[in-house]
Amino acid sequence: MMDNKQREPETSAVAMAGELRLLIGNLSRRLREQAQPGDYTWSQKSVILRLEREGPATVTTLAKAEGVRPQSMGATVATLEAAGMISGTPDPSDGRQTLLSLSERCREIIKAGRAAREDWLFHAISNHFAPHELEQLADAITLLKRLTES
Repeated sequence: MMDNKQREPETSAVAMAGELRLLIGNLSRRLREQAQPGDYTWSQKSVILRLEREGPATVTTLAKAEGVRPQSMGATVATLEAAGMISGTPDPSDGRQTLLSLSERCREIIKAGRAAREDWLFHAISNHFAPHELEQLADAITLLKRLTES
């Protein structure tokens, strides 16, 4: 049987996990509010981010990566192409396929959105924390990085 001293760290970790989840959710919402990415669905945003991260891909490759049917991905891609966010070129290794990549316009929108979010975060940090708290925040960031590495 556990005594209170053995139970406290676990209870504290459970409470911190809940608080951290809520805090990260709130911070994510605040950051999303800072940039106007357009009215894109989650699946469209996911395709944009995948193309940015992994480079050009075919509809079939994107469909497999996103876990959807090629027909569904085709509809997502068509919407993004119509909006000027992605473009296609013939696949040099298989002319029957089209390689999709981000348009320059899309890259500019992504860059501007990230800059807006970083600017908001910079001002929020600068205006809400005293110098000694900035040191604590830096320490907390180091600890949070360890969470993402596990």
